Amino acid sequence: MRLDGSHLGYCTNIHAGETWGEIRRNLERYLPEVKRRVCADAPFGVGLRLSAVAAESLSSPDALANFAGFLREQGLYVFTINGFPYGPFHGTRVKEDVYRPDWRDEARLEYTNRLADLLAALLPGDGGAPGSVSTVPGAFKPDATSAADISRIADLLIRHAAHLVRIERDTGRHIVLALEPEPCCLLETIEETVAFFRDHLHARAAAARLADLAGLGVQEAGDALHRHLGVCLDLCHAAVEFEDPADCLAALAAADIRIGKMQVTAGLRIPCVTPGTVAALRALGDDVYLHQVVERGARGLRRYADIDLACNADRWRAADCEWRVHFHVPVFLEELDGFASTQDFVRAALALHGRNAQTPHLEVETYTWSVLPERLRNMPIEEAIARELLWVREVLQ
Repeated sequence: MRLDGSHLGYCTNIHAGETWGEIRRNLERYLPEVKRRVCADAPFGVGLRLSAVAAESLSSPDALANFAGFLREQGLYVFTINGFPYGPFHGTRVKEDVYRPDWRDEARLEYTNRLADLLAALLPGDGGAPGSVSTVPGAFKPDATSAADISRIADLLIRHAAHLVRIERDTGRHIVLALEPEPCCLLETIEETVAFFRDHLHARAAAARLADLAGLGVQEAGDALHRHLGVCLDLCHAAVEFEDPADCLAALAAADIRIGKMQVTAGLRIPCVTPGTVAALRALGDDVYLHQVVERGARGLRRYADIDLACNADRWRAADCEWRVHFHVPVFLEELDGFASTQDFVRAALALHGRNAQTPHLEVETYTWSVLPERLRNMPIEEAIARELLWVREVLQ
């Protein structure tokens, strides 16, 4: 839906489905119901999630035209695509595979180029905000350890920027690729993100490379890199990293890094780690998703790639520490089965956005619905999604 200065929607990765047929059936089932609850008489924005196989199918002219017709008939529009998970995302082990293929791999470039092409065709024709595609933060940190890895990632991102330049030149559609910092990834903190952009994407060598690829002058290519490459600021990820909302926004602005999209998400917070809270957290572990844990104690921050690694470390027994956990929970909850949530971080970020719009795109993304405690899963999914969107709108207003 359109709000002052931005669009608000939800990411359809909450719905299981990998083929285009499965995704289309879910969209037909849930989108009209959510729209009816949230903005029955106004256009409703969609954050589309497409796997690689679904994106290939949707690229068929007939499938694309048919889907565009469905959107028009239902009063829906696509303004952003989640291009993070390339392959299966529900009902099977995802864990660290969610980042693969990463930005060292041509398959990631080809997939993201296709998503940009689809978004250019689906964006509403009212000359509104640019489109955005969110993507993995380079790579899972253990997978990208050498200077050659980093250079390869930067080069493929610049090649994608050249594709976005061509799309805008040919169609007039402006699309931003938004890298999504996440714990235990190459781009983990805002500080690391700023450094990567400064050294690899905003450097003169990057502008020269894009100039060669896109037939631009070096200055024009530098401007294009700033226009087409940015970040997806996931509020759960930033809160888990013990970031400060105002500092995040200020650092990105100072580095002239655009926020292509803000994902309005909340994680878990354990203010004081005890044997009881560790046992309760262990019970939330699952075999599907990676739930990174960041610990803050007297010696600073320590990171664990998953719940079981944190719970088995035993370091917490001798330390006064706080844990924050990458486990997306409904943003309207202040607590979850005895755990606090990072909702305060969300409120603070939305307050800053409300005073001065930080991004044209806001997207609720609680994809872990299937692994939440049963009492929450008993709520109809369309009701839960609507509650999240209405909560965000109320906070902003």
